[in-house]
Amino acid sequence: MTDIRTYQGITPTLHSDSYIDESAVVIGRVNVGKTSSLWCNVVARGDVSDIIIGENTNIQDLTMLHVTHYNAGKSDEFPLTIGDNVTVGHSCCIHACTIKNNVLVGMGSTILDNCVIEPNVFIGDGSL
Repeated sequence: MTDIRTYQGITPTLHSDSYIDESAVVIGRVNVGKTSSLWCNVVARGDVSDIIIGENTNIQDLTMLHVTHYNAGKSDEFPLTIGDNVTVGHSCCIHACTIKNNVLVGMGSTILDNCVIEPNVFIGDGSL
């Protein structure tokens, strides 16, 4: 059974045509779009801000999606937004950033806070 958890009264929103693997953990402020998928052991933890995943997006095994609310001494929300037609390879750390449409994030990559990946970009395996 898929682990969909309510956090602070907010339950993830999953499109009826999305696929969430039974080993994935999806918590709180997470929205998964049409025909998108979260595969084996993906963690999407929307505890302090939103995680928004567009349509036709594929988050592969062992990837961690997270957000933050603290930056340079001030409290704010820093969501994670992933556009349409994106593939995030195995074992990535995607944290409080924006990934626009038609992007491939190679396996083992880390994308950190406030980073913006423009449309139609390939990020090589193991990138930081």
